Amino acid sequence: MKQAWLVVNAFLHSDSFVGMEKVLLDSAREAGIHLTRKTNADFIRPDSLVGAPAAALFFDKDLRLAKRMEMAGLRLLNSEAAIGVCDDKTLTTLVLEQAGIAQPKTILSPKSYPGVGYDGMAFLQEVASQLAFPLVVKEGKGSFGQQVYLAHTMAQLKQLLSQFGDRELLFQHFVRETAGKDLRLYVVGGEVVAAIRRQNNEGDFRANLANGSTAHNYTPTAEETRLALAACAACKVDFAGVDLLQSKQGPLVCEVNSNAHFLGLMEVTSVNPARAIMRLLKEAL
Repeated sequence: MKQAWLVVNAFLHSDSFVGMEKVLLDSAREAGIHLTRKTNADFIRPDSLVGAPAAALFFDKDLRLAKRMEMAGLRLLNSEAAIGVCDDKTLTTLVLEQAGIAQPKTILSPKSYPGVGYDGMAFLQEVASQLAFPLVVKEGKGSFGQQVYLAHTMAQLKQLLSQFGDRELLFQHFVRETAGKDLRLYVVGGEVVAAIRRQNNEGDFRANLANGSTAHNYTPTAEETRLALAACAACKVDFAGVDLLQSKQGPLVCEVNSNAHFLGLMEVTSVNPARAIMRLLKEAL
C-alpha cells in the first residue's frame, strides 16, 4: 500500500477541522493509500523528516514547515508557494492581475509597521475616490469570511484601519448585486468537481456558510468554469475552492482558497472532493 502523510495543524480542533481530517483519511483508505496523520508540532526534531514518504497532503498554512519538507524532497499537495499565494489575499490579487483574470477593482494598502499604525490617512481619500462607499476592506490573511469588513463612510474606514497595525490589507469595490451571494467551485487537478451557490439570509454581505448562509447545488456556466480553472492555474494549486461573484459585468474571482473545507459542499452536492484529491496524491506517489 502506498504511504503518504496528512499534515494538519496541531492547535485547531473545531468540528470542521476534525470532520475534514476524517473524510480525508477515509477517502485515502478507499483509494488504497496509507495516509498517516501528522501535525506541524511533530516536526520539531531535526531528524523528523528521515524516512518521509514521497508526498504529503499539506492541509495547513505552516509555510516554514512546508518549505522545509519541499527542501527535503517531498512533493506537497498543495505546494508551499501555492499555499503562500492563496493565504495572503493581497498576493492573490497580484497573481490574478498579472494573469489578466477578472476580479473586483482592488487597491492594496501601503504598508505600516508594528507600533506605528496609520497616523496619516490622507491616502484613504484616493481609495474612496477610486472605489466609492461602501467599500470592502480585507485583511490579507483570514478564513471562513473572517477579517472581511464593509466600510460605509470615511469615518468607518479610518476606524477600521486604526485597528490593523502592520497587517497586509486591501480595499475592494463592493459589488452591490452580489451582496450576501457567491459561488464556490471546488477544483481538483484542473477540473471542477462540484459547485454550490451560497446565499446569506441574515443580512450579512459575506456568503460564507460559517456566517449563516445556505447553500444549493449549482451547475457553473462555461465562463464560470473557465475563470475558476484559470485562477487555479495562475495560483498553481493542485486543488482549491474558488469563490466567484456574479456581477453585471460577468463573473469575477473573489478568492482562491488552497485549504478550503468542503464538508458543507459535500453535504449539499453529495460529491466528495477528497476522492479526486486522493487520485492526485496517488499520481504524486
